Amino acid sequence: MKFSENWLKSWVNPGLSTEQLNYLLTMAGLEVESCEPAAPAFSGVVIAEVKTVRKHENADRLRVTEVDVGTGELVQIVCGAPNVAEGVKVPCALPGAVLPGDFKIKPTKMRGVPSNGMLCSGKELGVPDEVDGLLLLPADAPVGASIRDYLDLDDHSIELKITPNRADCLGMRGIAREVAALTGAPLTAPALPAVAVTLDERRAVTLRADAACGRYLGRVIRGVNQAAPTPDWMKTRLARAGLRSISAIVDVTNYILLEQGQPLHAFDLARLQGGIVVRMAEQGETLTLLNGKEQALDADMLVIADEHKAVALAGVMGGANSEVSDSTQDVFLESAYFAPEAIAGRARRLGFSSDASFRYERGVDFTLQAEAMERATALILDICGGQAGPVTEAVGQLPARAPVKVRVARVNQVLGLQLSADDMAAMFARLGFVAQADGEGFLVTPPSFRFDIAIEEDLIEEVARLHGYDNIPSDAPQARARMLAQPETLTPRGELRRRVAARDYQEIVSYAFVDSTWEQDFAANAAPIKLINPIASQMSVMRSTLFGGLVDTLVSNLNRKQARVRLFEIARVFLKRGETVEQPERVAGLAYGGRLPEQWGAKSERVDFYDVKADVEALLAPRVAEFRKASHPALHPGRTADVLLDGVVIGVLGELHPQWVQKYDLPAAPVLFELDFAALLARQPVAAQPVSRLQPVRRDFAFVVDESVEAGALLAAFEALNLPAVTGIGLFDVYRGKGLEEGKKSLAFKVLMQDTAKTLTDADVEPVVQAVVACAAQHGAHLRL
Repeated sequence: MKFSENWLKSWVNPGLSTEQLNYLLTMAGLEVESCEPAAPAFSGVVIAEVKTVRKHENADRLRVTEVDVGTGELVQIVCGAPNVAEGVKVPCALPGAVLPGDFKIKPTKMRGVPSNGMLCSGKELGVPDEVDGLLLLPADAPVGASIRDYLDLDDHSIELKITPNRADCLGMRGIAREVAALTGAPLTAPALPAVAVTLDERRAVTLRADAACGRYLGRVIRGVNQAAPTPDWMKTRLARAGLRSISAIVDVTNYILLEQGQPLHAFDLARLQGGIVVRMAEQGETLTLLNGKEQALDADMLVIADEHKAVALAGVMGGANSEVSDSTQDVFLESAYFAPEAIAGRARRLGFSSDASFRYERGVDFTLQAEAMERATALILDICGGQAGPVTEAVGQLPARAPVKVRVARVNQVLGLQLSADDMAAMFARLGFVAQADGEGFLVTPPSFRFDIAIEEDLIEEVARLHGYDNIPSDAPQARARMLAQPETLTPRGELRRRVAARDYQEIVSYAFVDSTWEQDFAANAAPIKLINPIASQMSVMRSTLFGGLVDTLVSNLNRKQARVRLFEIARVFLKRGETVEQPERVAGLAYGGRLPEQWGAKSERVDFYDVKADVEALLAPRVAEFRKASHPALHPGRTADVLLDGVVIGVLGELHPQWVQKYDLPAAPVLFELDFAALLARQPVAAQPVSRLQPVRRDFAFVVDESVEAGALLAAFEALNLPAVTGIGLFDVYRGKGLEEGKKSLAFKVLMQDTAKTLTDADVEPVVQAVVACAAQHGAHLRL
């Protein structure tokens, strides 16, 4: 919401500087996003009237003028503007004036002719102006007056970042009401007298969707002059609110939108056939909107129609088949209340937004329509002339304002204050709330313009805002801090984060809302959980994997010339299981680039599957994971493995699929993993074991197996034997080549044996050796000779 500071002060003037006003609004929850002056600083510029103009004797494009600047004497100024003429009134910078950019005006000679000042264009003063040449002022502009005062250039354009719950502040009326409540300054709203009805004509209004349209007002206005110019004061206020002037009638509807917070729409009466019908769109119905696009309408879209066709998408945008044009002489003016749920998401679904939909989606005051109608009618008649007919009103289902109970003691407990009931009652009155004493507190009925008051905490927040967050004491907590017991069977979440970070990964936080193509690419999920009202078209579904966010962050880093990237994220994913949605936590990581940072001590090598496998093993330690060949839609078909703990799959590890490497324009494939976070948190209690003082015994075995035999399967079989005195079994060599048949490989295992009570003899070791060899034979392996 952008508005003029001086416009606000015409409603309520709290006597604050611009900086103080901005601070007040921000601390009240209406964050000031920007504050820009109406014009840059300059001085010494007055309004002048050009009395004479003659050709410069030494220059074809220059003119010598004599201007009246209100001093009683004419001043000679040489000017090169094409639109200088006798009788015009323009800004004039006199000697001593300082223009934007610290440009100082001094008496000078131009091609031999003295010039004692400068006639100014809008551009030279930093004032928006579409005229090529001097800034032409109205004929009644007072000669000699300061141009800053006349054009109100000491004003500021303030832009507020309005949160969705404060739709009441999407108009000057609401902002002024808020400032008055915060400061106690009197609120002076413009008078809204009823317009004299001089025309006995009305159009029937029928509500066929009374739940979606709570109130609809319409009025016929005939004989308007569409070519009438919009007053400068209205153009200025619109411009400082970020809107450009279009035509008088459209400008009035935009002005009421900004002033009252009530969207209006004007139809060309000649293009309407019969009465107005507010209904839901029909199957296969289309409508060309004012933006020129023909839209197919869905059955849940509310439309304004005449007796034959839809003429507007209700609460969003008017139709091109009924728009006001230069030839319009009669209009039908609409002022309506539409339920937020009937408007929300419709414009975004069609790929655009509008000022009207932005307000209706958040909630418009459902008692404001009649006042806005009278105000708009009065402005149209004043600017464009014409005759107004009576207002036709149709009423549907309007929101109920349920009272909310608030306890005085609860407010003081939450805020740490000692406010009395009278103090709170005064605050509620300033906000326009109706507070009725009720035992230990109040029953507070929120006004029609506040849709965000539903529970006691909402009212506590209102008290805090009006009292002032700065005035709430910052007392230290007085509760006794007690450290909670940490179960030995659970790994602290912070420790897992530190483990990943210790492996040189950096944590990211990405959106849970993702592009639907990510779900298709990285999870083969053709039916993701869709958002009803996404915040952006590329964030329309809920993620079922963390891979998309990691790859997107990698691309962003590569675009910024980061050659080595290590990323991880701990977050929830969203999985649809029948009618329910599960939200398990996952930890996922990505490694790209060099195995080690660039250095002279080691050869530069690219990170591979086994590097990240080591990271996963370190994350799971002291538990030992198994890795089993697998397939995954996001990962390379031959370089992917499931991660298992105690025989249960807890995640996946692998290199990104070449198809996605190409699609996402990556120079090389990163390696990714994703694990179930709950499985990582579980751990076995630590059990003390004696350290043997005796020498261990090691036996090495080299088995010849077929290429199809997995080393992991053979290793798992050896461990399953659970042989006595065996403390460890591991693979330490894989050999292919000379001395072996085609299609064969050699796997070398080490077996460590140790006892804490005695030294192992051959009699103890030999049964272990025989058991290992026998087990290998069962898997088609034999000792290599």
